[in-house]
Amino acid sequence: MHALEVAVRNTSATPVYFADVQLVTPSFKTLPAERTDAVIKKTERTDLQITYGAANCSPQGLPEVSPATVVAHVSTGSEQPRKVVFDVPHPDPLLAKLLRDECSEFLIKQAVSIEFGPEWKQSGKAMRGDLMITRRGAGKVSLNDMGGTTHYIVTPEHRPLGVLEADRQRLQVPIALTPGRCDPHAFAEAKKAFLFPVRASIDGGQERVVIVVPPKPLQDRLIAYALKACGLGG
Repeated sequence: MHALEVAVRNTSATPVYFADVQLVTPSFKTLPAERTDAVIKKTERTDLQITYGAANCSPQGLPEVSPATVVAHVSTGSEQPRKVVFDVPHPDPLLAKLLRDECSEFLIKQAVSIEFGPEWKQSGKAMRGDLMITRRGAGKVSLNDMGGTTHYIVTPEHRPLGVLEADRQRLQVPIALTPGRCDPHAFAEAKKAFLFPVRASIDGGQERVVIVVPPKPLQDRLIAYALKACGLGG
């Protein structure tokens, strides 16, 4: 489930009540309306959150963003809320970017799986292991780079990372991880610490980003290692 915000502004003197809002577009799966219970007064701008579902992607390539509407139940005064449909100017650049990013990742995942390998050991001041690329579909997959996160710096053995040729089934890419932050608050708020972006392309096409997350046991090991490396461990 994803979320974005829409800006609502009332130009009349009468407060307008928004009971709920919903994003409707063929580009993303439609979720139930998001309850808002928001009263918008004159000239007052309010950002209302809308949740939306997964992108509707195709193995044939990146789709064009489709027209979208925001459906809301609104009322003024003592009247009952009624359904109102607001057209989103098309093509909306934000929706186009969200669709492109999600479907780019989808296409890479159709061709290969990208995972953290099972063997990770501390060597010097770094944790070292492999990124494992395993074939799922057809095509030559180029692994161009792997980025760090809010908490970990990634140092590949070489850049670009490597190429899984069309006739190969597996590729191992050696990488090293070191702490990117050492303040105690960072470890308490590590919500995005393990969302590692890998940049890849198929058959020389457009570079795409896949988010790779280590399994929970490895996450625990990396946290323990980082605390120790930062001098914060017990």
